[in-house]
Amino acid sequence: MPDERRGQKKGSRIDVRVSSEHKELLETAAAMKGLSLSAYMLSESLAAAQKDIKAHQKLTLSDRDRDLFLSAMYNPPSPNSALSAAITEFQSEYEDKPL
Repeated sequence: MPDERRGQKKGSRIDVRVSSEHKELLETAAAMKGLSLSAYMLSESLAAAQKDIKAHQKLTLSDRDRDLFLSAMYNPPSPNSALSAAITEFQSEYEDKPL
């Protein structure tokens, strides 16, 4: 197991029912890596979970969306009256004060 998990108290349990063929397959893969079945399943499950979370959190834009985003970044719209008022208020409150 990776070092970051050593020494952590293990108070939770996960039970999985599998066919005998699936169990044999998992045991074979675990043995090939020199791990117990539990260690193998935990290691592989955590890696898969991290991959799934990363894929879900990654923002992927189509070419059209990318072009729209970049256009807005390079050619921002003029501030509306509410934003202009907020800028003025911020500047009067913070601009001339020392840090």
